[in-house]
Amino acid sequence: MIQEVIYDSCIDSIRLLPFLFLTYLAMESLEHWTGGRMQEMIRKSGKAGPAIGSVLGIFPQCGFSTVAANLYAGRIITMGTLVAVFLSTSDEMLPIMISENVNVSVIAKILFCKILFALIAGFLVDLLFQKKRDLQIEHLCERQHCHCEKGVWRSAINHTWKIFLYIIVISFVLNLIIALIGEETLAALVLDQPILGLFAAALVGMIPNCASSVILTQLYLGGVLDAGALIAGLLSGSGVGFLVLLRVNDDRRENLRIFALLYMIGVSAGVVTQLLGISF
Repeated sequence: MIQEVIYDSCIDSIRLLPFLFLTYLAMESLEHWTGGRMQEMIRKSGKAGPAIGSVLGIFPQCGFSTVAANLYAGRIITMGTLVAVFLSTSDEMLPIMISENVNVSVIAKILFCKILFALIAGFLVDLLFQKKRDLQIEHLCERQHCHCEKGVWRSAINHTWKIFLYIIVISFVLNLIIALIGEETLAALVLDQPILGLFAAALVGMIPNCASSVILTQLYLGGVLDAGALIAGLLSGSGVGFLVLLRVNDDRRENLRIFALLYMIGVSAGVVTQLLGISF
């Protein structure tokens, strides 16, 4: 079991390496070469962020959620854009459904709902919270208290390996806990709550690990979960994106606020899905 946990943790973390490195390389380049011009461009284009984020987030795995976490910590994107990416991130849902030969129209409907809910929620979050704070690019070197005078590439590598080690350690701990508890136990959290199943599904989705999306998707394909519970669970889950946010964003209250927002939005979207009688 330990060998399998180590293997899964390493594979899941290695998949994120290209995303992490390219993100830090881009952010370091912006800091070194663009200066104040980039802040002005961000202010002009930031309003469209949730729309872009909701689409990018649907790509398989949780690479874009880790990118969004880093960009938000550097105040390069808005909170609404971050929330939109986190909500639309599907993690393992899409690969599982494709491998199970699920009808393309079903997959398309689920992805469309995720994009729609993520887009609406992202704009609402910006409307409610972003006015309180203008976007200001925070330099990585100042925020993480390191020395990056030796060039953009070395600085990007330095930040990448630090976050990579953090992710692999946390992923190992989470995978070990899930292995000890058992996926059946997590599934029972949803199955044994006929009335509160939707809230429980969103709670399972909040686990920052690919196991949550695997469980929810398999339960739906097995006819155990309805569309509302599936949407609630998939929307609230952001893969390891939230773990990265905890590591790179120093504002703990803000992190908790985002965590609570994801859960409430996931539950609300699930309720709306059920009330409208939406099925996939």
